[in-house]
Amino acid sequence: MQVLQSKDFVPNKTLQRLIQIWHESVRVESVAAVVSRERVRDLIEEMKSRGDKWWELLEIIVCFARESDENREFLGRSEGFVDVMIDFLANCNADDARLEIVVVALNLVLSKIKEGRERISSLMLKTNCMAPLLNILRNGSEESVISSIKTLEFIAFDAESKLTIAENHQSIITELIKFIDVSTNSELIESSLSCLISISTVKRAKSKVIQLQQKNLIGGLLRNLKSEETPNISITEKSLKLLETASTVKEGRTEICKDSRCVKAVVQKLMKVSGSATEHAVTIMWSLCYLFRDQMAQEEVIKSNGLTKILVVMQSNCSPAVRQMCKDLLKIFRVNSKSCLSSYDTNTTHIMPF
Repeated sequence: MQVLQSKDFVPNKTLQRLIQIWHESVRVESVAAVVSRERVRDLIEEMKSRGDKWWELLEIIVCFARESDENREFLGRSEGFVDVMIDFLANCNADDARLEIVVVALNLVLSKIKEGRERISSLMLKTNCMAPLLNILRNGSEESVISSIKTLEFIAFDAESKLTIAENHQSIITELIKFIDVSTNSELIESSLSCLISISTVKRAKSKVIQLQQKNLIGGLLRNLKSEETPNISITEKSLKLLETASTVKEGRTEICKDSRCVKAVVQKLMKVSGSATEHAVTIMWSLCYLFRDQMAQEEVIKSNGLTKILVVMQSNCSPAVRQMCKDLLKIFRVNSKSCLSSYDTNTTHIMPF
């Protein structure tokens, strides 16, 4: 805390705003600390009238929701709450800063909804909800941006909704790729990865996502795989999963093989991360080297000591599918149970696949 040398000063507009934000947060939290569920029901009814101070009522409800999972589940069950949030999102101006608190509220509640996801997803896609979500992705605070991304993942409920987002809302996909490429916030990166993975599970949507900005996407995934500052297993797993998806699309595959560092990074993640990471890494190598027979990828695997690691993975407690892919890779590199790596000079030739 910095002690003021004198009280005889006039705070500038920035300081006045900070004081106001602090004052309002203290006031809202103090009210929320004693608000009951009955009072929350009343607040929801008041919000339905769309009065001038609806966002102040919502701030109280958000504080209530932050307190516990039980409170969030209660809001998720409360009749009309989610519909009111969607109505605000769809009918306010897309650049209205107050919509950030709406998205935060939605994110807190949507994860607790057990029934009606299809209806909510359809409603948000049919109304004007995507424009304000895009604006928040571009201009919102980190909390509201992350909330928007998780809301988008909730909306991507089935094949139809995923394809709709991929085809009709490519600006949103572009923003998600940008976060993967340049953001330093691990939660923001992980949320973006998770959302893109969800959308890309549909074949046509996958092609749209990968083809949109494959250079930035592959570059961002490579950056996350090579990052040594704050190793995050979940981000590594998701980056490999999305890279695996990209390897099945011609444009993505070309971009991966064009940068030797990318294949090298995949080989490095074959071991000592997690079982899931190993499976994704093997699948990427199998897709590039065996299924599509890319010569540049094959050469980089050899240079990166990938064959030795494949042999080690085969002898580990891997799944039958991973073991079979490893066998296929060894065939490509002319390795069998009776000979060592005939075209590869290594000090670990005693490691045999069986």
